[in-house]
Amino acid sequence: MGLAVACTALQAHSLPGLVALQCRVADGPWQDCQMQVEELGIHWFLVVGGQRIEFRHDGRGRVTMLKPSGGWQPVNSRWVENTDLCWDGICARGDIPLD
Repeated sequence: MGLAVACTALQAHSLPGLVALQCRVADGPWQDCQMQVEELGIHWFLVVGGQRIEFRHDGRGRVTMLKPSGGWQPVNSRWVENTDLCWDGICARGDIPLD
């Protein structure tokens, strides 16, 4: 599923609260994490290992990510094995409220 389709599907739902997921940073182990959607299809964040990683979608297919250790950077979104949604080394799996 493309990101544009995922964002359109997300807009049809109400704002979820914190969603429990599994996340992986780089090649590290999968660990419990949480996702919060701030604005449907536009702004969300993951809390992984006590760190907040923020994401924004510009509505034209571009996603940027803000890690605690740096500034906003463009990232590529991709599905891995149809179960994991990844953004340049940050991956989430579970009932992701973006599809």
